[in-house]
Amino acid sequence: MKTDIEIARETQLDRIEEVAEKLGVPRDEVQNYGRYIAKIPTHLIDRKKVDAHNLILVSAITPNKAGVGKTTVSIGLALGLNKIGKKAVVALREPSLGPCFGMKGGAAGGGYSQVLPMENINLHFTGDFHAVTSAHNMITALLDNYIYQNRHTCQGLKEIKWKRVLDVNDRNLRNIVSGLGGSANGVPAETGFDITSASEIMAILCLATDIDDLKRRIGNILLGYTYDDKPFTVRDLGIAGAITVLLKDALLPNLVQTTEHTPAFVHGGPFANIAHGCNSILATEMGLTYADYLITEAGFGADLGAEKFFNIKCRKAGLSPKLTVIVATAQSLKLHGGVPESQIKEPNREGLIRGFANLDKHIENMKKFGQRVIVTFNRFASDTEEEISLVAEHCHEKGVGFALNTVFANGGEGGVELAKLVVDTIEHNPSEPLKFTYEENDPVREKVRKVAQGIYGASSIVYTSLAEKKLKQIEQLGISHYPICIAKTQYSFSSDPKAYDVTEGFELKVRDIIINNGAEMLVVIMGEIMRMPGLPKEPQAYHIDIVNGLIEGLS
Repeated sequence: MKTDIEIARETQLDRIEEVAEKLGVPRDEVQNYGRYIAKIPTHLIDRKKVDAHNLILVSAITPNKAGVGKTTVSIGLALGLNKIGKKAVVALREPSLGPCFGMKGGAAGGGYSQVLPMENINLHFTGDFHAVTSAHNMITALLDNYIYQNRHTCQGLKEIKWKRVLDVNDRNLRNIVSGLGGSANGVPAETGFDITSASEIMAILCLATDIDDLKRRIGNILLGYTYDDKPFTVRDLGIAGAITVLLKDALLPNLVQTTEHTPAFVHGGPFANIAHGCNSILATEMGLTYADYLITEAGFGADLGAEKFFNIKCRKAGLSPKLTVIVATAQSLKLHGGVPESQIKEPNREGLIRGFANLDKHIENMKKFGQRVIVTFNRFASDTEEEISLVAEHCHEKGVGFALNTVFANGGEGGVELAKLVVDTIEHNPSEPLKFTYEENDPVREKVRKVAQGIYGASSIVYTSLAEKKLKQIEQLGISHYPICIAKTQYSFSSDPKAYDVTEGFELKVRDIIINNGAEMLVVIMGEIMRMPGLPKEPQAYHIDIVNGLIEGLS
C-alpha cells in the first residue's frame, strides 16, 4: 500500500471556497490561508442548530505506543456517513510539532482516511500553535520585566507560577535558571518550559466561546502571589487586551478537507495526558451548525480523553454526545492481555481474550456517563479473521454494538458498516442525559477520588506536601468548583506506564496541582508525568526530509 504522504499528494483537492460552499458557508465569509485552508468567522455559529444536531465522540481503549488509529477512524466515520447519504463533518485537534518530529511523524489520520493538506496541517498550518506560544511567552517577558522594574519596591512578587512554552520535545528545558549574567540581564530565577500543548493559553483558546470570553479568561490567568499573599493576574499586569490581540486570528476555527473532500475543522491542540485533550468548543459548534453529524475525538484512551471531554468540555459548553465510539485494535488488546510488545503483531488467541478486560473497563466507564457505546475494530494488515470474530462475539455478549472498519485501506467505503451502526443506534435507542463523574461543588479531594477510583480503579490517593499547599491556595481563592484535569500516563489506568491490562487497588500520588484560573480548571499532576516531553532514541526527525521539493517522512 502507498504511504500516507503519497496518498495525500495524489489526492486532487477542491478549492477551500468550494468545500465551504458545499458545507453551507457563504464564500464571502471564507478567510483564505492559501488555496486549501481557511478560517471561518465565529459569528456564523447557530447554537439552536448546535443543540439540534448529532455529536458523536470517538475514543479508544488504552493505546500502545503506536496508538490505535483514533484520528483515522474519526475521519473515516465522517467519510462513511457521507457515503450513506448523511451530512457529516469531523472536528479534530491540530498536530503538535513536538510529537511530529519526535515519535509520531504526523497526526492527520492515515491511509485513505486523512485530513488534507497533511503537510501543512502537520507543520505550521495557520500559525495557531505559534500564536499560542507567542502569547504565552509574551506574558512571561512582560511579567519578568514587571519583576525587574519593581525589584527594589514593595510591588514585587514573592512567588511566580508562570513559566515558558515551546512546541518542541526538549527535556533539557524542563528546569532551568533564567536571568543570569548580571543585573542588566534580569532577575535570576528558577523556571522552565512546558510544551505548547500544555499551555494554559491553549486550554483557554479551546474553551473560549467568543473574543470577549477569551479576553476575560486571559485576564484571569494566575501569574503568582504578592508579598501580602494576594493573587497576581494578567489583568493586574494590565496586558489582557494585548495578549488577546495576539490570539484574535487563532481563535477562528480552521477549515480543511478529507481525502474524499468531506469538510473538516482542525482547531486547537491540548494533549489529553497533560491537558484536557479536546479540539476547540468553537470548532465543534461550527461543525454542529452546518452538519447533521459532527464526529470529534478525545485524546488517548477513554480514561483520559473521554473523561475530560465530558467533565470539562461538555460541562462548560453544554454539549451532550449522542453516543461514544470506542476504537479497539488486536495489537492493543494483546498488549493488555500480557503479550510482549515485540509480539503483538503475531496471532495470540489467549492474549487477545485476556485483553478484553481493558476494553470492558472502558465500556463500563462510558456507560457511567450515560453514553450509548459502540465498539469498532480498527483492522490492521496483521489481524486475522479469528481475532476479529472473537472481538465481535465478545461485544455481542456484552450487549454492545460492534462494527469492523477498514477506513485506512478503503476510506469511506471501509467506514460504511460503522456509519450504519452509528445511525441505527442513534435512531432506535433512547439517549440518556449526560452524567458527570462529580458535581461542581464537590471538594477538590472528592473530585480526584471519584475519577481515580470510579474511572481508573485506584484504591487510595496520597498528596505530596506541595499538593497539600495548593489545595489550601485553591480554597483561599474560592475556586474549588473548577473541574479537575488529571495529568498522568496514557499507557495505563494507573500512573505506571508499564502496568498494562486493568490494574485494581493501586495507589495514586498527587504530586502537584496547577491552578489554571483562566481556563477555569485545576490540573492535577499524578506520578512522573512530564509537561515537557523528551525525544526518543531515534526521533522521527531523522526520517523527515525534503527531496526534489517534496516532503518525506511525515505520516
